[in-house]
Amino acid sequence: MAVFVWDCFLCFLPSLLLFLLCLALRWPRAGCWTRLTVRAAEPRFICKPTALAKYLLRHCGSLAKPRLAPWPRGDPHLQTLSSLLWGQHGDTIQFSRDNLLLRDGGIVAVDWAVGTGAGEEVGRKRWEGRKEYHSGGKALGYFTSTPPVLLLIPQSWGGMTPHLKALCHQAVRQGFYVVVFHPRGTAGCPLTTARLTEFGDPADLEQAVAYIHSRHPSSVLVAVSEGSGSGILLSYLGEHGSGTYLTAAAAISPVLQGQLWFETAMPPIYRWGALFHRKMQLRRYANSFRAVLDVDRALGSSSLRDFEERLFCSSDWDSYWERNEPLRDADEVAVPVLCICSRDDPLLPPASTLPIPLFQSNPYFLLVLTDKGGHCGFTMEASWSHNVVLEYFRVAADFLKGEERDGARWATMTRRPRPQAPGQSRVDAEDGNFTWKRSYTR
Repeated sequence: MAVFVWDCFLCFLPSLLLFLLCLALRWPRAGCWTRLTVRAAEPRFICKPTALAKYLLRHCGSLAKPRLAPWPRGDPHLQTLSSLLWGQHGDTIQFSRDNLLLRDGGIVAVDWAVGTGAGEEVGRKRWEGRKEYHSGGKALGYFTSTPPVLLLIPQSWGGMTPHLKALCHQAVRQGFYVVVFHPRGTAGCPLTTARLTEFGDPADLEQAVAYIHSRHPSSVLVAVSEGSGSGILLSYLGEHGSGTYLTAAAAISPVLQGQLWFETAMPPIYRWGALFHRKMQLRRYANSFRAVLDVDRALGSSSLRDFEERLFCSSDWDSYWERNEPLRDADEVAVPVLCICSRDDPLLPPASTLPIPLFQSNPYFLLVLTDKGGHCGFTMEASWSHNVVLEYFRVAADFLKGEERDGARWATMTRRPRPQAPGQSRVDAEDGNFTWKRSYTR
């Protein structure tokens, strides 16, 4: 009976939300709010002003043109729920799954996008000879020999959200090979060991990246994380430094400080949804886990922190984060990482807690901070964050290729800042000198 009630609730939830929006629009104060929120401030591009940062500002036009949706469509909760639950109607992506056997006997799944519902096969539109022209008038030609591989990392609770499916579809249409990483016990991946993936443990991702590289050794490999999936991506980049196979990475609405995220209260509807997914995974394999943990106590958790603590670290919460904090090895990261965040994100701690000094001092970290966008939303006609990420990969790869071709990776910067055109994103940082190359520390 309870299952039936929940099914009915979820079925009528979209209609209920639309009804509440209609009531809100009839409220006089709501109309004033609408007029005020139509005007979206330009995004802030916060980084150390290296040659790459300046190159991105010149050639990545999406950075300066968010044109995010106005209220009510731009409401952070509506954008967040849409990206996590409903998404856009259109062609569906077809996948071919590889179950990857890990060193300890566990299994993770990697799903290769093989086509769309419209019958378009990946690779039919060849990348060779394809030219991408941007505002600077220069063709970006790093991806001319073989298509690049785009690795997608979902939210930590697993599964493909409509937001991630839309990014996958857009990348496929642009000629990327797309592969999705699914951690142990998620998205139908069989669980062969009594172990789930800790929040910031990149051990399984490391083996998956090596496997993906072996499948396409001549292709450029880039990665994007969605929301809390940034935990293992950022940890992986820090642990492997210049030894990674990745050329560049991006994180949309990332969890940059894991302990703070788990300790910050989340709005009830999101907390319930995330806990529901995590508990469903545990219930599915409850009998296998009873020998190693108190399953009933974990299932009785009322917050994400309680669940994570009871599942992985019943004795020492702080020690858990010493080994799993996503940015614990940030100084070792050796490839550019673009983070896209919104001030009105309802799932993350306040924007005032963002580690701004990291972006101002570390040349490998770049932050795009918008006033609106929700969590993995950033909605206009399509997702603005998707456009930015895919364009960023093309422009960054073209820059790196040019630096290699010229024999000097990352030219040193000048002290004189480039004049800012009206409406253009700005770089917020102190000027400094940096020579771009992978610091071979690991």
